Amino acid sequence: MFSFSSIKDYESLLLSGRITCVEAVSFYLQNIKTNSHLNAFLEVYEDEVLEYASLLDANRKSGKKSGKLHGVIVGLKDVIAYKNHKLSASSKILENFQSVYNATVTERLLKEEAIIIGRQNCDEFAMGSSNENSAFGNVLNPIDNTRVPGGSSGGSAVSVQADLCMISLGSDTGGSVRQPADFCGIVGLKPAYGRVSRYGLIAYASSFDQIGIFSKNVDDAALVLDVIAGPDDYDSTSISAPFTPVDTKKEKLTIGYFPATLEHNKLDTEIANAQKDFIKKLSEQNIEIKPIDFNLLEYIVPAYYVLTTAEASSNLSRYDGIKFGKSFSVNDLSDQIELTRSKYFGKEVKRRIMLGTFVLSEGYYDAYVTQAQKIRRILIDKTNAIFSNVDAIISPVSPTTAFKFNQNNTDPVEMFLADIFTVYANLTGIPAISIPLFKHSNGMPFGIQLMASHANELILLQLSKKLIEIKKNLN
Repeated sequence: MFSFSSIKDYESLLLSGRITCVEAVSFYLQNIKTNSHLNAFLEVYEDEVLEYASLLDANRKSGKKSGKLHGVIVGLKDVIAYKNHKLSASSKILENFQSVYNATVTERLLKEEAIIIGRQNCDEFAMGSSNENSAFGNVLNPIDNTRVPGGSSGGSAVSVQADLCMISLGSDTGGSVRQPADFCGIVGLKPAYGRVSRYGLIAYASSFDQIGIFSKNVDDAALVLDVIAGPDDYDSTSISAPFTPVDTKKEKLTIGYFPATLEHNKLDTEIANAQKDFIKKLSEQNIEIKPIDFNLLEYIVPAYYVLTTAEASSNLSRYDGIKFGKSFSVNDLSDQIELTRSKYFGKEVKRRIMLGTFVLSEGYYDAYVTQAQKIRRILIDKTNAIFSNVDAIISPVSPTTAFKFNQNNTDPVEMFLADIFTVYANLTGIPAISIPLFKHSNGMPFGIQLMASHANELILLQLSKKLIEIKKNLN
């Protein structure tokens, strides 16, 4: 029976004739059906992908040059546009909307002959840390179905973990790739802001959003990043310099860490002890470890939620039943907008729109948005200074392992604090990666987060492989 370990090994199987794209697609289609209770996919393109897989097999046999992702089976979070396919952001307001163009990342995947198998469930408009906010039901964690998979890209993480596809693309506004990757025990990469074009990504908070990658190993994440990264005329915020995965290993690496994160009262004791022990062991592996004084941790989550909800209030104003979204047959324009947004937006989306509208309102803008922007500027300056002395920062990904369904639903602040270690990278625009290293006594996986200077994904990928190898040798 087919078993996927890496894109490289899969390509070897294809070239040797030991498997075909059709057989691989059939394997994943069957897995999706068998694991339909996980609710990871909102839609699967069964007939379409089988037909395309057959075409790729014929092209390969005829000697035609293959793309970098030839036959690689990919899932897309339901916020990434795929022409002539539904795109709903897991919301009732866009339930039957069909995209009229491809996102840049979709275009680049298809150009390199990836097979897009379906669209994946997520928190509505990518707002959430547990995937309990989808209008189309919860996604279940495949390791323990009573626990959340993390959010907002829960369906994308679950799909890779449970072998429903080889690779997934998600979006990360404050940890929505790294946290579900951590909860599911896989790799989750958030590139630097601008490294990957946001064209065709449904916006939540435009100065924070970044498309990210879920994979089973670091090499696969690097290959996919190589394909989807790069400048884009459709996105003025994209980085002009191309991403080049060239090996430039340093003899001696320096890793910094914030003692404040490891002593935080929200951090699970077992996770804290594992992190401290691992950091100590790294110092014995020709890696210099530096503690970094960081006194801004308590400001990160408030600044993040002020700014992201303000941007969300603006971005989601287009869903009014006129420009986008379902509409009602009423004579009064205001009534139509109110009816559409009241009926078809979910509770969490309404909460964040109202928060954003409040902080943007006259009399409150300077008190909230201006102050949050100042904090963001201070963080960016401090981050630049930090990376003049270290190659990377190590930290926890989440304060806890995957928690139980409904555990944090009654306390929005408690849910917001689930992002306390991940939003820093989005506020500052730096790249970050979550790698699985540990297993909690409750049976759930957890790992570490690595962050690097802006546009320095290469050091993250190289260091991640090194730390995974170190951990393997320590076991």
